[in-house]
Amino acid sequence: MTTDSKTGFMRGRLRSFGFAWKGVVSLFRREPNAQVHLCAAVLVVLAGLLFSISALEWCVVVLCIGCVFMAEGFNTALECIADKVSPGFDPMIGRAKDVAAGAVLLFVAASVAVGLIIFIPKIYGLFC
Repeated sequence: MTTDSKTGFMRGRLRSFGFAWKGVVSLFRREPNAQVHLCAAVLVVLAGLLFSISALEWCVVVLCIGCVFMAEGFNTALECIADKVSPGFDPMIGRAKDVAAGAVLLFVAASVAVGLIIFIPKIYGLFC
């Protein structure tokens, strides 16, 4: 690989990260549900710091937070594409959007369960 092709490769990767960051910013600026998830994530991180959760618990919490954001991003992307290709009502597009939103809800529910498993014993320990 020549120096020019290495430079071009690196420039392309940096541009890709730039586009990805633009998508992250757009998700949190324009999507109310992502903003709610972000507030919840901040609260969970603060609770993790307050209760000094273990390294393994941090790993699980971080994965849950990341996966909720990922699911919300995929849902948003699907909705944007669906609205572009079918601006009017279409029952199949509606079903696809509902299923995508439901997938986010399922992962949020699982993440809440994980949070309860991690934090309820710690909160209980404060009072006992």
